[in-house]
This record gives sequence, structure tokens and C-alpha cells, in this order.
Amino acid sequence: MMDEERRSVPPAPGASALLVIFAVLCLTVLAMLSLSTVQADARLSDASAEAVAGYYAADYQAEEILAQLREGTVPPGVREEAGVYYYKCTVSSTQDLEVEVRVEGDAYTVLRWQMVPSGTWEPGDGPELWDGSLPEAES
Repeated sequence: MMDEERRSVPPAPGASALLVIFAVLCLTVLAMLSLSTVQADARLSDASAEAVAGYYAADYQAEEILAQLREGTVPPGVREEAGVYYYKCTVSSTQDLEVEVRVEGDAYTVLRWQMVPSGTWEPGDGPELWDGSLPEAES
């Protein structure tokens, strides 16, 4: 009977400890990934809110200028050619709201009310691309 009691040895505690350590490590990695996702989403929502606020501020300014034009006052920064008024309002450091409007008495026609990139695009030095030719073999 003594031999049977010795044979039923409980499993070593090292295996269960390794399993717990692995589970804790997996949960820690998952928590870190979740935290980085939340931070990225917060930055994106802040940038989106800033872009929307910038657009509506420029839109408000453009509406104010249009109201002045309808009253017969031409504010500074507005140019006129053949009865069409041109002006732009800054949305952000990279975008403007450009407006073209024809005012005829109390009536007006918006010809253009468009977001456009500000500044000019300049190409950079890109990667060197393969021209399709094979290198010559050395003899």
C-alpha cells in the first residue's frame, strides 16, 4: 500500500506558475495595445475637432464679408473683377476657404465656396527607382 501512495505525486508547481506568468504577460501586452489605441484615437479626435472649428471660423468670416458686400461695403482683402468679388479666409496653416460671389443689388450668386490647399506643393527627392535595365556582368 505504501508503494501506491508514493506513485500519485501531484504535478510540479512550476508548470502552473509558468502558465500564470504567460497569462499575465498576455494581459499586459493587451492592456498596452489598448492604451496606445486610445491615445491614437484621442489625438485623431482632437485634430478633427480643430479642423472643424477652423472651417467654421473661416466660414463665419466669409459670411461676414459677404454680408458687408451685400450692404455695398468692400472690405480690405477683397478684390473685384467685372462684378465678381474674390476673397479667401484662412482655415488652417495648410488650407484656405476661397470664395467667388457676384452681388447684384440685394441678390447675390455664390460662384465658388471651396476649401483649397494653401501654399504651393514642391516635389521632394523620392527614392531611386529601377529603370528596368539589368547590371552588366563583370568579365
